[in-house]
Amino acid sequence: MESIVSSSSSSVFSKDFPSKSSLSTQKRPGFISVSTNFRSPNGLIKHCPLISVPKQSQRSSRRRYSVVVRASSSGSGSGSSSAPLGPLELESPVGKFLSEILISHPHLLPAAVDKQLEQLQTDRDAQKQIADPSAASGTDLVLYKRIAEVKANDRRKALEEILYALVVQKFMDANVSLIPNVAPTTTDTSGRVDNWPVQEERHQQLHSSEAFEMIENHLALILGNRLGESNSVAQISKVRVGQVYAASVMYGYFLKRVDQRFQLEKNMKLLPQGLDREDSVIGQAMADDFKQSVGSDEEPKTHPEAPSWSGNPGGGFGHGMKASRLRNYVMSFDPESLQKYATIRSKEAVSIIEKHTEALFGRPDIVITPQGTIDSSKEELITISFGGLKRLVLEAVTFGSFLWDVESYVDSRYHFVTN
Repeated sequence: MESIVSSSSSSVFSKDFPSKSSLSTQKRPGFISVSTNFRSPNGLIKHCPLISVPKQSQRSSRRRYSVVVRASSSGSGSGSSSAPLGPLELESPVGKFLSEILISHPHLLPAAVDKQLEQLQTDRDAQKQIADPSAASGTDLVLYKRIAEVKANDRRKALEEILYALVVQKFMDANVSLIPNVAPTTTDTSGRVDNWPVQEERHQQLHSSEAFEMIENHLALILGNRLGESNSVAQISKVRVGQVYAASVMYGYFLKRVDQRFQLEKNMKLLPQGLDREDSVIGQAMADDFKQSVGSDEEPKTHPEAPSWSGNPGGGFGHGMKASRLRNYVMSFDPESLQKYATIRSKEAVSIIEKHTEALFGRPDIVITPQGTIDSSKEELITISFGGLKRLVLEAVTFGSFLWDVESYVDSRYHFVTN
């Protein structure tokens, strides 16, 4: 398999990685991954994307600026911190106001958000009460519709930035810094882009023990047998890393959604029988399957869109995978339920993932060949350690988890989630 990542003779993300990140499950025991395929119980593969998003209008060609939100972790208001908390600049009047709150008095952000949501609700209600413009004709009707569109777009922009500000605050409350951008620094002569601390323990504290087991398996799937080689350095396509980051955000969103249901059923003692056993049928089947693949003369089975390491079968399917009650629980879902839980519920959340990823990695300069494929020779390569990759994935999963939380919180006060 041709690789676009070089680290001596090894390679990381395969050419088959999807150009659009999506979350799906391979329906074999104990396997949840970033993918575009669904493996049915009878072993047949069929296309089954599980991250579905609402229809969106064509992306605006207006340039987005990748700058940082600087915030203080103290509520004293004594000044802003020099450490950036997020790569995305908030541009709307509401977003700029919330940025100032984050800088000076971050502990007041929830109250400020509630006030802004009240105002958005008032504006939306007032728009509905406007006399029906259907009686108008010609220029007046066009004007009515245009005004309504502008106001609706302004409210959606404000809503997106409210969600983003709340996600940033949750990182601040957890004392976890967001990576400002992915670019070489002037202080590092090697050209490496990752000068950030890993902060794995802090990220671990933000998830349930069952969810973090799933996150560790997600990391094992992406990094393979290089998971423990934090100081090893590779040159990797920036576009591919951005795709992995966005897919991991969606994975974190999905994981938090199913973990909430799992924790509720566990506390109410409603979990299906067998999930509490370490040697559950599903977990044992996963282990048996992996042992058979390693013990055979064939190459261990690999997922077609998982990272591939040339010449080293240790990074194949199952490497570093742990038995997990939460995975067993998820794999007990029927396809319809899995589709529901793997759906990003709002256009605003989808837009935040896109904008945050673009602010972090920049807008990719993708060249399409006459055959319709991406010209990898034009892709920008970045120098990054595997510890840095691990930090990016941990942050992305946590970002997705926080996004689910704040989306639910805001929707309870200003309904905008459509499903």
